[in-house]
Amino acid sequence: MSRNYPHLRHFTVAWVALLVCLPLSSLATAAGNSLSNAPSSLNTGLEAPLEFLPVEEAYRLLPSLEGETLIIDWMIAPGYYLYKHRFAIASIVDATQPAGENLALQFEPGQVIYDDYYEKDLEVYYQDTRVSAALPQSPADKATTYVVSVTSQGCADAGLCYPPRTDYLEVDLTQQLVTPLAAPPLAGANSERPAFGSATVGGIQNPPHSLVVIFLLALAGGVILNLMPCVFPVLSIKVMSTTAAHLGEHSKHLHSLAYTAGIILSFLVIAAAMLALRASGEAIGWGFQLQSPLFVALLAYLMFAIGQSFSGQLTIGGRWMNIGQNLTQSTRVSGSFMTGVLATVVASPCTAPFMGTALGIALTQPAAVSLGIFAALGLGMALPFLILSWLPGLMEKLPTPGPWIGTFSQLLAFPLYATVIWLLWVLGRQTSIDHAVLVSLGILLIAFAIWLHKRPAKILTRALGIAALAGALSLAAIRPTDGANTETIWQPYSTARLMELREAGQAVFVNLTADWCITCLANEKIALNSDTFRAALRDGNITYLKGDWTNRNPEITHLLNNHGRTGVPLYLYYDAVGNAPKILPQLLTETIVLKAFGQTTP
Repeated sequence: MSRNYPHLRHFTVAWVALLVCLPLSSLATAAGNSLSNAPSSLNTGLEAPLEFLPVEEAYRLLPSLEGETLIIDWMIAPGYYLYKHRFAIASIVDATQPAGENLALQFEPGQVIYDDYYEKDLEVYYQDTRVSAALPQSPADKATTYVVSVTSQGCADAGLCYPPRTDYLEVDLTQQLVTPLAAPPLAGANSERPAFGSATVGGIQNPPHSLVVIFLLALAGGVILNLMPCVFPVLSIKVMSTTAAHLGEHSKHLHSLAYTAGIILSFLVIAAAMLALRASGEAIGWGFQLQSPLFVALLAYLMFAIGQSFSGQLTIGGRWMNIGQNLTQSTRVSGSFMTGVLATVVASPCTAPFMGTALGIALTQPAAVSLGIFAALGLGMALPFLILSWLPGLMEKLPTPGPWIGTFSQLLAFPLYATVIWLLWVLGRQTSIDHAVLVSLGILLIAFAIWLHKRPAKILTRALGIAALAGALSLAAIRPTDGANTETIWQPYSTARLMELREAGQAVFVNLTADWCITCLANEKIALNSDTFRAALRDGNITYLKGDWTNRNPEITHLLNNHGRTGVPLYLYYDAVGNAPKILPQLLTETIVLKAFGQTTP
């Protein structure tokens, strides 16, 4: 066949580096955050290294009963605090049930602080606090003793946040006794607790079959992961390209093993980085790399580039892209390994059924067991290709390669484009719509570079293509602005508010704008968002009202019509004397605004 099937190997070289370097940079960021949040005396480099208390010493709980009310007194070490919103108490009346009923809690007043991790004001407790909960009555036909789980989470002022912690208490309402337990209840309240081997796992003794079930769940989750819209196209093209290559049995086995190795190794790299970050006190889980706006932006770029390749818009030479002719060479086995890495990278936004349970348990286990669970997840993801490659004749039963593969490949591009849209939505939720638009412009630059690549090769064409790609990477690397820390200098416009200010003899500047008005946005960036403009408002004692006409607003429409306008922008300045408002030009500069305010340019 003459058609070149996109192997995407040239994309994945850079993404292996990203896959390895991003967790390392996350480790460095975590360490930097810990030091930057520490008191200055701890950052001199002349003092002893920071040493944090074990969670049991940082937060001690003293349980007691007052009738049918459970009292938890928390003794909190100096420099440590507990989150109010992370407290939870659940009762397990029947020990044969794995989960309990959450109880209503009573709290003492706490202290409100701005929390860097959650990026908002939260109520926390220092030194000590008391949490109480009314306990349910035990059924008459059950034992009078049952178990209560107490969940909490806290941080140290020096920068360490502990993972959520759960303690278990055995409650006897008849005897009015509360006894701490070293492990959660197992099925059968009066039966002996079976152990995993002869030791506990993650502080919790497990029945012998539990890890087998967990590994099977991880394996099943990995298999189902292949059906996700970000993974299925890569797997499908890999299978079809291998079929088209007409490889021998031995070569198919080698390529399937290389593909499997690429997936499993990538999962282990992610898992090792995640476990290292959790050990350092970071409260993270699967998909932590997606908490980085830079990673989300680059992943959107990659998805778009792969979609363009599937659509037939991007081909870079038969030497790199023609799998059918080159996969039979031994050096091309590395291409299958790289495809496995690519499949893992694009799978990072996806979560398949059964994955949540397996990975949630994996994070409570020792490192060796956790890595084994992640390896099982990777094996499950590679399993369909392994089965096709190793079962005799199974791949030959697939449809015969032909022109239909080109159409099928183009069809598979659309799930990837849908994933790009979803990633941009995630990015907008993480940062702001402005940042998501910048990354969208980066995607436009990538599309322009791909279009240039299909033009006749000239120095100018190549230079423009390189410049477009560099521009896209620069847009992705722009640090998102923190809107929470930006001072709001304006108030929402309303007719009543304008009338109130004018009756009080207050000078008012009115800005009628809309998000879809490019002129409005440009004016705000150039003239209405500078320190000079802010100083002019303060010096002139001017109240700034902004009317947002992005959606229908009859009051703004009425004000526009009163001044002979049918659309935005409209800028009005009402002086303190009560004169008719000045109408400013539709294109603003700082000088124009200051002149309207009766102030001189600094």
